Amino acid sequence: MNIKENHTRLIKSEAQRLGFLSCGIAKAGFLETEAPRLERWLNNNSHGEMSYMENYFDKRLDPTLLVEGAKSVISLLFNYYPSKIQREDSYKISKYAYGQDYHFVIKDKLKDLLSFIQTEIGEVSGRVFVDSAPVLDKAWAAKSGLGWIGKNSNLITKQVGSFYFIAELIVDLDLEYDAPTTDHCGSCTACIDACPTQAIVQPYVVDGSKCISYFTIELKGNIPNEMNDKFDDWMFGCDVCQDVCPWNRFSKPHNEPLFNPNDEILNFSKKEWEEITEEVFKKVFKNSPVKRTKLEGLQRNIEFLK
Repeated sequence: MNIKENHTRLIKSEAQRLGFLSCGIAKAGFLETEAPRLERWLNNNSHGEMSYMENYFDKRLDPTLLVEGAKSVISLLFNYYPSKIQREDSYKISKYAYGQDYHFVIKDKLKDLLSFIQTEIGEVSGRVFVDSAPVLDKAWAAKSGLGWIGKNSNLITKQVGSFYFIAELIVDLDLEYDAPTTDHCGSCTACIDACPTQAIVQPYVVDGSKCISYFTIELKGNIPNEMNDKFDDWMFGCDVCQDVCPWNRFSKPHNEPLFNPNDEILNFSKKEWEEITEEVFKKVFKNSPVKRTKLEGLQRNIEFLK
């Protein structure tokens, strides 16, 4: 086994030990095919008020601008599929937000992986990324063979579906690189047909400014009236295009205690959500991604659904 193979095997085995679903590695460089796609998407204003998507255009497409001397992008998947979901007759929260904020949970694991690499391999510079920096995480995960980007624009994996977080470690270390996998969406249009707001404007293209997740999380002003009765009771995020995806029948519950939901999230009735107080909000969503909307944002969404 050569040195690159040995380093790659060490990293993948440690990623597994830390609880990641899978780990794939791609050569760091400019994402040529994604560049025109991203430009088109922004020009069509598909990002709505998410103006941060316009920032760092070059860095989004080239990780060597984020990490000096970057040679490898290590992509990792972390399962968040819950063992129990909310009661049927309630306002809904996207499954990724049931537990503690994934940014912190996964970032800690990534830092552990980086320090393992530095201890076992030597002087390696790198940065960890969890959905909060200009990195096209789905593109890198697909490039490293962890899945394909589906018609709902999510990364999908044959064995486990798509209910997972994607994170990266960009390092200045040469490693063995994985090959991309093939697309297995076939003629299926389940996600396109089921999207309540027709946000999937064509296969593989989502207009972010029409997505329920955008309206309930990103949009700061009032939700447009034309969206009345189209939210299917989603008050934070939306899982419809994942719930209907046939590949998600292979999803298995995660085993990360920090992602276990507070009982109230699963059991609250619509009435209890409508009457939620600041005190209850803080207790139920302590360290949760839902804190991002603040109580006022959640109340605005609930009011819109009533």
